[in-house]
Amino acid sequence: MSLAKPLMRGLLAKRLRFHLPIAFGLAFAAAVAFKYTVTEPRKRAYADFYKQYDAVKEFNAMREAGVFQSVRPSGE
Repeated sequence: MSLAKPLMRGLLAKRLRFHLPIAFGLAFAAAVAFKYTVTEPRKRAYADFYKQYDAVKEFNAMREAGVFQSVRPSGE
């Protein structure tokens, strides 16, 4: 008794018909999970930070600390 010959004709198409929808489904699920677990909290954190951020106050603090070469602190 011999082994049956493997079915090679159309094997790629047959396996793609099975695996391609699964791959797309998992990729979509991963993208949605990344959006709601990483990007949305990050956007919310940036929005919360910039609600209270005062650029002029930060500039004045850095100027007084002597960070800038082109702007002298007000004490000098």
